[in-house]
Formats: sequence, structure tokens, C-alpha cells
Amino acid sequence: MKLNYLQSRHDGSRGFTLVELLVVMAIIALLAALVAPKVFPKLGKGKTAAAKAQIEMLGQALDHYRLDIGQYPTTAQGLQALNTNPGVEKWEGPYLKKSNIPLDPWNRPYNYACPGSHGEFDIWSYGRDGVQGGEGEDADVTSWQ
Repeated sequence: MKLNYLQSRHDGSRGFTLVELLVVMAIIALLAALVAPKVFPKLGKGKTAAAKAQIEMLGQALDHYRLDIGQYPTTAQGLQALNTNPGVEKWEGPYLKKSNIPLDPWNRPYNYACPGSHGEFDIWSYGRDGVQGGEGEDADVTSWQ
């Protein structure tokens, strides 16, 4: 018995043709090209918002430290004084729920100065680029702005 092409195509195999696969890939690429520019800028804003929230949380922990000790940790003692007693008598920490000082969303430590140039203490991150200044996601995230 001789089968022609159409009969063999419908013999129960459920494969896709190369043309069908290329059409689906083209549609996916088109959708990605339309959606990606709208999604990626929001990722940077999310990291900046996370940095602001972490700086606020560190500021609150520093305020609790000050209530117990009577002053903020010095620049030399740093933010580590929130979790490890820097040798002060009235320390009742740790003042953060987690045992480690969080890194900024770009995996770098936050900068801390006390006394600060903009307040009693300053906390800041240099943003995505890791250097002072910048715009957008590269902009500094600070406790005083």
C-alpha cells in the first residue's frame, strides 16, 4: 500500500513544522521588544526604593541605639555597633533583627558618618555605579534627601 504525503502527515504524529516554530519565535521576540523597555527602568527604581527603605530602617535602629547609649555610634564604630557591642556600658542590642548589617541593593556596604555633614548622622549608598553623583539608578541614595 502506497501512502501519499498528506496521508503520512496526518498519521498521528504531532510535531511542528519549522515555519510554525519560526512564527512563534518571531511573535515572542516582538512581544519582548515591546515589553522590555517598559519593565527594565522599573527594576532600577525598585532597587533605589529598597535602598531608601534600608537607610530608613538603619536610621531607626540608630535612634534606638542613641536612646540606650545617649549618642550615636562614631564613624569609627560604624553601623556594626548596631549588632556588636563596641565596648559601651549601656549597650542593649542588637538593634537590628538580622545579625548582619544589610548591603545596599548593589551588594556594597552602606556608608556611615557621625557626626554627619547633613545631620547628626549620614547614611548613603553611591547607587548602581558605586561612585559619587550620577543620575537615575546611578544616583546616590542618602538619609538626608
